[in-house]
Amino acid sequence: MKVNIHSKKGLKLTMSIIVDKKTIQNKLDKKLIELQSQVNLKGFRPGKVPPLVIKKQFGKAIYGEVVDNILKESSSKAISDNKIRIAGTPKIDLKTFGEGKDLNYELQIDTLPEIKLKPFENYKMQNFKVSSEEKTINEKIKEIADQHKSFENRNESEVAQIGDQIIFDYSATVENKKFEGSEGKDVKIELGKDLFLKGFDEQLLKTKKDSLKKIKVNLPANHPKKELANKPSEFECKIKNIKKQVKTIVDEKFAKQMGASNLVEFKKMVKNQIESQYTQALNAITKKQILDQIEKFHELELPQNLIDNEIKVMTQHLSKEDLEKNKKNNEKIAKTRIKLGLILNEYGEKNRIQISETDVKDEIQKQIKNMPGQEKMVIDYYQKNPSAAQSLKGVIYEEKIIDLFKTKIKSSTKTISIKEAEEIISKSNKAQADQSKSQKLPSKAKDKTKTKKISKK
Repeated sequence: MKVNIHSKKGLKLTMSIIVDKKTIQNKLDKKLIELQSQVNLKGFRPGKVPPLVIKKQFGKAIYGEVVDNILKESSSKAISDNKIRIAGTPKIDLKTFGEGKDLNYELQIDTLPEIKLKPFENYKMQNFKVSSEEKTINEKIKEIADQHKSFENRNESEVAQIGDQIIFDYSATVENKKFEGSEGKDVKIELGKDLFLKGFDEQLLKTKKDSLKKIKVNLPANHPKKELANKPSEFECKIKNIKKQVKTIVDEKFAKQMGASNLVEFKKMVKNQIESQYTQALNAITKKQILDQIEKFHELELPQNLIDNEIKVMTQHLSKEDLEKNKKNNEKIAKTRIKLGLILNEYGEKNRIQISETDVKDEIQKQIKNMPGQEKMVIDYYQKNPSAAQSLKGVIYEEKIIDLFKTKIKSSTKTISIKEAEEIISKSNKAQADQSKSQKLPSKAKDKTKTKKISKK
């Protein structure tokens, strides 16, 4: 095999590759012998069909398969031997080919740019440590207690009030006719929340247990049956029970119900939860500081094919009008994603960062812990979608690189209150919102403007 790099302009490179006819013929002969054990032809015993007969019968197909394999092997070897870092799939341009001839072709390659990484000492970051006050912890505990309401039966002589829980059966009609979903049993609603149908709750006020109540309301505008949307309806309700709220007492018993061993531990759990939520948001701000510096400190020529592919992914749900209107901004965002992805990958490779199956399993377990009650759903999702577990590697790889930065670069830590944390987060959110506004991206594209996830191959 002869390889010649005869053209290089920027990140585009053209290689000329020649595979001699003798090599091709040897591979053809080997393939014909291999097929002897597989081909069955009338008049010949299995495994005894002569190679020449096989060639006469299937020659073109066999040659095509052999040449296709040679193209893959030779192009891969040429790229590897010349230590070329490719960006995307190379294009093959056949010059001469055919049985009894040398295979001569050109390989048109988009290459990755050479990246000269800035030393870690060029970077700096601000860390935040959140300290929650007693008042904030108590407010959160009250919120949790309110979410875990309990009810007890009202006396039969008492009427329903705002905040009460009513249990009832109903039978409904539209224009005196039943409809799908027009009957319900043991329906529970909390009066005042207006979650059943708008205006329904207030008509149940002052009702008593075992009473009948007719309620007139409009069905919702988003009713699944379009013919019923916004239609006036009548509900005949049988009130089966009325319960009043019982104030939740935050004591040792309640603490145990919440998964703590005692009240002191429960308060610590709440404190950690509050601080963890703010810390996550602040960590995202710190990460953005690092990414902004990475982009600022490096100048790169980017492969156009990667930019085009990224724009295609970003804008796949947009109309032609939106595509044209936001063409420059879309390209800017795509370039940022590609640039950050390439530089982060380079830092990862230089520092030998690896992702193990244990890392992936740990990440899945973390998701399971953050979704109590939905453990089976999470496990089933990753078992049925192996590609989803594979894509987690890109997320983990990026986070490992950011963690590396945090251990290497200059940093300072500031302890702040919840109020200060909220101000910092609010200011950061406003800055990002202003940036999105200035870019004038359609709503469907806005959620796709985050830093590109990268993968370790």
